[in-house]
Amino acid sequence: MNLQEKIEELFTKSDFDAPDHEVFKDFKMALRRGEIRAAEKNENGDWQTNAWVKKGILVGFKMGKMVTMSFSGESFQFFDKETYPLRPMNLEDKIRIVPGGSTIRDGSFVGENVVLMPPCYVNVGAYVDEETMIDSHALVGSCAQIGKRVHLSAAAQIGGVLEPINANPVVIEDDCLIGGNTGVYEGTIVREKAVLASGVILTRSTPVFDLVKGEIYKSDGDKPLEIPAGAVVVQGSRAITSGFGKENGLSIYAPIIVKYRDERTAAATKLEDYLR
Repeated sequence: MNLQEKIEELFTKSDFDAPDHEVFKDFKMALRRGEIRAAEKNENGDWQTNAWVKKGILVGFKMGKMVTMSFSGESFQFFDKETYPLRPMNLEDKIRIVPGGSTIRDGSFVGENVVLMPPCYVNVGAYVDEETMIDSHALVGSCAQIGKRVHLSAAAQIGGVLEPINANPVVIEDDCLIGGNTGVYEGTIVREKAVLASGVILTRSTPVFDLVKGEIYKSDGDKPLEIPAGAVVVQGSRAITSGFGKENGLSIYAPIIVKYRDERTAAATKLEDYLR
């Protein structure tokens, strides 16, 4: 059997023996090396979830026992599943981890020349491609897919998803800027070179209004919310036009595309090489 078939078989089990643990170790190593991933872009440019990979991650939680993972005395304790320790790291990985409390959980892929500013967190199943910067207090959730040369600014939250098995993870494509205190959740796809200004929140229930093209982008059934390539998204609001909301002058949060990326935007959002 190949690795996928072995994982599918493990997913149906409740008791695990030593060979099962070896299969899971091989699976986790493949995740770490980026040989398999929770979602991939197909030849048509659509993102497809690899449900069997998510099953493998869940198997790790099922088979793992709670152990202590503490590094010091009784006042600084950690307890987690033995199957998901911190990701083994060395200088040859060419990942810059600035001291101060950042954590990469094992079973995630982090590419060369990624910069992690403290404290940030990369969860199991995440895929972070080359030359991306993850700033302080930023989160890359479970199975999230982050492209090349992305900047996740301070306190940006990229949501994770393990269940349902077939649910799409959040995808941030190459060369995107995700501003400070933004939140991208529930399988939203942010296409390449898009810019999310500080404080923008995107979920499946969030309509996005495109002032440039005169369109409204929404999730629809299995289709997630998708931000077009090069879009510049800022916080906005729309007035409530009836009832109590109108009477009290209330409005509802509404992210707005105000422009598409141009040379001026690119210059303002470029990650300078000297930071690396």
